[in-house]
Amino acid sequence: MFRLLRRMSRYMTALFTGKFNELADPKVQLEQAIMEAQDQHRRLKEQAANVIANQKQTEMRLNRSMEQLEKVNSSARQAVLMADEATKSGDTKKSTDYARAAEAFANQLIATEKEVESLKTLSLQSTEAADRAKAAVGQNSSVLQKKLTERQKLLSQLDQAKMQEQMNRAMSSLSEAVGQDVPSLEEVRDKIESRYAKALGTSELQAETVESRMLEVEQASMDNEAQARLSQIRSQLGIAQPTPQAATAGGGGGEVASGDAAGAKAEEPKPQ
Repeated sequence: MFRLLRRMSRYMTALFTGKFNELADPKVQLEQAIMEAQDQHRRLKEQAANVIANQKQTEMRLNRSMEQLEKVNSSARQAVLMADEATKSGDTKKSTDYARAAEAFANQLIATEKEVESLKTLSLQSTEAADRAKAAVGQNSSVLQKKLTERQKLLSQLDQAKMQEQMNRAMSSLSEAVGQDVPSLEEVRDKIESRYAKALGTSELQAETVESRMLEVEQASMDNEAQARLSQIRSQLGIAQPTPQAATAGGGGGEVASGDAAGAKAEEPKPQ
């Protein structure tokens, strides 16, 4: 029973994880990944700072211990010299006191030397740890910079993918119906061509009717009336009437017409 529940729990986790990944915005997920990388880098820097601070503190303790060692060593030497002088001068009490002081300084000197050696080893280890921490921070900084650069590249690719998807949908809508109430471009084109063809057919039929012929006759009458009015105006102005050839030809036709008119005057019979 417990195994079945565990399998069901894993199945539901995988199911909801897949649904979440399918519906989640890639841009938001990318920002989450970058924020997590930045937080990890910040924590690594804090840890490296603690390691470096420990190394600095160890160095300061080592420096103080070495100073103390030098001081104790100097004090022990001075106590030995003073005990020797007291012995030479015959002052037994001072000689004994100085000897005990020298012995105390010697014990302190031994303890300080051990502390200095221990601090040297600790300082060496902390220095190596600090160097490794600095290298880790530098390496992780390079990785983070690559991730930031990759984020810009992925964001650009994501924008291009969205634009391409929109273009694909737009191209699909040109050849496919969007829905039951929205016609496709082909359907609209067929409808427009059908109306245009019907209008052309109707126009051709109207051109063959009696009304269209009557309009042609009326137009011809108007043209003849206009020509007659123009002839009347030319006669009033003393301008010769153009011949049919002059009306249809260019300037050369006018010269031919003038020559023909002169020939016609020459052939008129003289009065008896």
